[in-house]
Amino acid sequence: MNHSTSHTNSNADPNNKRASNEPNRTVAGTALTVTLLVPLCLVAPIFLSLILPFNLTKYSQTVAHLLLSACVIIVLIYTARHYLFSINRLFCKQKQLYIDLPYAQWPNITVLIMAHNEERVIRDSLLSLINSDYPKDKLVIMPVNDRSTDKTAEIIDQLAKEYANIKPLHRLEGEGGKPAALDYACQHIETDIFIVFDADYLPGKGLLKQLVCPFFDPEVGATMGRVIPLNAQSNLLTRLLMLERCGGYQVNQQARQNLNLTTQFGGTVGGIRTSALEEVGGWGTDCLAEDTDLTIRLRCGGWKVVYQNRAECYEEVPEEWSVRIRQLQRWAGGHQQVLINQWLKVLRCEPMGFAERFDTFLLLAIYMLSPVILIGWSSGAFLFYTGDGLLINSLMGVVLSIAYAGFGNFAIMTEITVGAYLDRSRNDLILLPFMLFVFIINSVEITRTVIIQSWKAWRGQSTGWNKTTRYRKTTL
Repeated sequence: MNHSTSHTNSNADPNNKRASNEPNRTVAGTALTVTLLVPLCLVAPIFLSLILPFNLTKYSQTVAHLLLSACVIIVLIYTARHYLFSINRLFCKQKQLYIDLPYAQWPNITVLIMAHNEERVIRDSLLSLINSDYPKDKLVIMPVNDRSTDKTAEIIDQLAKEYANIKPLHRLEGEGGKPAALDYACQHIETDIFIVFDADYLPGKGLLKQLVCPFFDPEVGATMGRVIPLNAQSNLLTRLLMLERCGGYQVNQQARQNLNLTTQFGGTVGGIRTSALEEVGGWGTDCLAEDTDLTIRLRCGGWKVVYQNRAECYEEVPEEWSVRIRQLQRWAGGHQQVLINQWLKVLRCEPMGFAERFDTFLLLAIYMLSPVILIGWSSGAFLFYTGDGLLINSLMGVVLSIAYAGFGNFAIMTEITVGAYLDRSRNDLILLPFMLFVFIINSVEITRTVIIQSWKAWRGQSTGWNKTTRYRKTTL
């Protein structure tokens, strides 16, 4: 579950023809990939079964059996994991830690608002924080203007003149990307606790206290709140993403909290202890998923990451498929980076018990499921067309791969249903059949991204950044 917003200069100029053509090219590329890759996984085995000589076919069947067996085992492991999370949320005791603490000696905090060309949304975000019930003498609001070329800096400076709590930070040069901007901002923080928001987020009045409460426990290194789409009713895509968030936060994150597994700092709507960040080496500025990378390093360093399910904050989700696809590519690429760099460290992590190490590895490898599923489809189809075994054995890869759509990380039918039930959003469950369509697109795009990211990691190449489009009307 990775929801951080990355920055780039690609969309900085609204008149930039390359930027304006990007959505069409993204959708066209995805359509072409889906059109080619999915049929290839099912048709290529037919072609191979016709041209392979007899002895090579027998050898290929053995390989296909091994691949199919591995895919089935992996799918079953994740299926059991998601069933466990759903059952835990429905029937087991829930851990809502540190949540009801209205009065305390609140510590000094800094709130970072990461902004790159955010003229549409930055004012609303700043005003929401100004109206927070956190003690004003303990609160510094630091909007980080990261090389913006629109009116973001102008809006920030205007509000800074009106409110003494706002201390702008303008980053005029340097490496692109949110992690680099965070690293720069942290050099100017004077408090031991800071909260991170992306510029499109609208925090409620009591949210800061809810995110700060866990830090009274000296072992807590980071906290994470719950993200809820603000524009959920805009179109079919946003309604589907709302359902996806229900499963991801209401069930997946909270269940991991209940089971003492690793909850994930999501890069926004979360707090960090400055001393913990320094102890684990600061931000990974070369990582697309800086939030997941930091989560792993904090846990391996012995720090707790606390999820606050009632600490709700509102965000904009993509309203266009092209934006959603680029967001998905960033998340998948970032997770793949962290998996490649941190998997061995996770498996050897002493502060984690065996169950937490195993589940954290599954969390890092979640995007590997898409290529696994496509391999399962191909292996099952090959065994069927070469006439090996019974029908049920030959199609097991296909059957179980499709069944995974009911329990997986993106088409999480079971978790989504439980999440919608707990959120009292049952009317939206009529959209569940559309999640199969989302599942196919996700599988193809994630597979492509995993392959590309693995190739770049092997070649030592860096990865570009994409900024998420905003849809709110400009408030100038």
